[in-house]
Amino acid sequence: MYVEKTLSNPVRRDPAKTREKLLQRAFMEIHEHGFQAASLDTILKDTGVTKGALYHHFPNKNALGYAVIDEVIQPMVYQEWIAPLEEASDDPVNTIKQVIHRAGDAMTLNDLKLGCPLNNLSQEMSPIDEQFRHRLDGIYDQWRKGIAMALRNGIKTGSVRSDIQPDSVATFLVAALEGCIGMAKNAQSLTVLMQCGNEIFSYLENLRSNTDKKESA
Repeated sequence: MYVEKTLSNPVRRDPAKTREKLLQRAFMEIHEHGFQAASLDTILKDTGVTKGALYHHFPNKNALGYAVIDEVIQPMVYQEWIAPLEEASDDPVNTIKQVIHRAGDAMTLNDLKLGCPLNNLSQEMSPIDEQFRHRLDGIYDQWRKGIAMALRNGIKTGSVRSDIQPDSVATFLVAALEGCIGMAKNAQSLTVLMQCGNEIFSYLENLRSNTDKKESA
């Protein structure tokens, strides 16, 4: 009796896609529960990835957390908050306001419930893990430098007051923005976020040079 044998096509695994899937799901798990409470079993269940495949890409949970910072959170912060400043026009104050306004408009109550992933991890992990602290501080530093660079360009073009200290202003703005999100998270209130954002806008307007204020009037 002849039995026809067929060979099924072998499943082709894509290591890069598997790694990216793990990173994205790990980011969601960490954002929702924090790093220490994040469950590797939940990540594996939701992605359909085996434990062996996970440890092939990330030898331990900390390595996965570091990769989430480097490959998910850093590009996210760069794209949303820093890249627009690198292409800023002669009016960096307006550009910074547009960036803040865009981020605020996109924020939902669920986003507020979870808070800023950068700030969350900084509060949770910086005191207990130097690698986390170093990576997170690098993102904050890049963010501050992006704002400071835009302000320096504004000083050169005459749109920003020449008596400000760009580095100090940038540090304050990042702290104020993160503080706004943190307070709104605790209050679970978009109104709190809006109130805080309006005051930041007022502060930004005071950075304009007298000449630029007259032209904007």
